[in-house]
Amino acid sequence: MSHISTDTSWMSRGNCADRDPSIFFPSDGVGVERAKKLCEGCRSQSPCLEYALVNRVEHGVWGGCSERQRRRILKERRAAIHAGRQKDDLVAVAA
Repeated sequence: MSHISTDTSWMSRGNCADRDPSIFFPSDGVGVERAKKLCEGCRSQSPCLEYALVNRVEHGVWGGCSERQRRRILKERRAAIHAGRQKDDLVAVAA
């Protein structure tokens, strides 16, 4: 079982560091796409996504992924574990 991550040092290096946090908690699909665009090319994208996955963050755009995409990644990871594969065998990319 994963442990809750408390390391947030990557947050200060992200594209989001100087943005209004509400941008990343949109109420519609257009807002989600806008937030995801801000994540593109961010050097903190991977640790941000992993933080949200490990801590089961349910709301907002984290690491360039919506809530739905993160649920899909977690489901795929659970399936991989049940199939005997390791988490690292899965690329954390959600379309």
